[in-house]
Amino acid sequence: MSVFPSPVPPSAIITRLRAAGCVFAEDEAELLISTARTPDELATMVDQRVAGLPLEHVLGWAEFCGLRIAVDPEVFVPRRRTEFLIDQAAAAAPSGPSPTVILDLCCGTGAMGAALSATLHGKAALNRNREGVELHAADLHPAAVRCARRNLAPIGGHVYEGDLYEPLPATLRGRVDILIASPPYVPTEAIRLLPSEARVHEPLVALDGGADGLDVVRRVIAEASAWLAPGGHLLVETSERQASRTAEDMAAAGLTPRVAGSEDRYATVVIGTRPTK
Repeated sequence: MSVFPSPVPPSAIITRLRAAGCVFAEDEAELLISTARTPDELATMVDQRVAGLPLEHVLGWAEFCGLRIAVDPEVFVPRRRTEFLIDQAAAAAPSGPSPTVILDLCCGTGAMGAALSATLHGKAALNRNREGVELHAADLHPAAVRCARRNLAPIGGHVYEGDLYEPLPATLRGRVDILIASPPYVPTEAIRLLPSEARVHEPLVALDGGADGLDVVRRVIAEASAWLAPGGHLLVETSERQASRTAEDMAAAGLTPRVAGSEDRYATVVIGTRPTK
């Protein structure tokens, strides 16, 4: 909780948030009160939330896989359903002594790379013969790159600005063990159906996946084999409806696909593995 006495009672904040349509008003009020450093800052944060700014942009952070990830304005907010992709990636990571090479494409805040790195570092701590991770990430959006560097530089991650694989160092080719990607996969015509928090405050480039939602997904898949190590895995988040087509595209690109889903998290991940021979 805040270290200052708030001039506005929590109940009044909850009432304002409810009136603005916040479904979890009580939880949001607690987060706002505990994050604000002064009464004036709290008042500003409440006003921003009531005006429709995403909670994570108001707070300046989002919880993802138990980590507090910095989230800057105009940057895609990491979704809790994407934690399922991290679970799948951690399970697929190699168990040998060498560092696991991770590439996070369309990285946004860098939340996925940070979470997978933390998970694998935890496993390495339990296995003295394992060395941890080598983390790389890339995004096209300058604001996302700045945010990702704030999150990943302290843990030794390297963040590049550019279109998918274009800015990556050539030394990564054929070395990536785990390639994780949450590219835009919303069909263009469905953008208007998204909550206003996403439509208004997140970059269109992080949402719009083209006519069928898979334009960027196909581009990620097309070049993945050149960057994956033999036996390496590409994990892409899509919708359940898009999964079979995504798996077909992976197979056509020379990867062995499988689909994993979680009903509890409303999450679907398509995993493509580069053959070892």
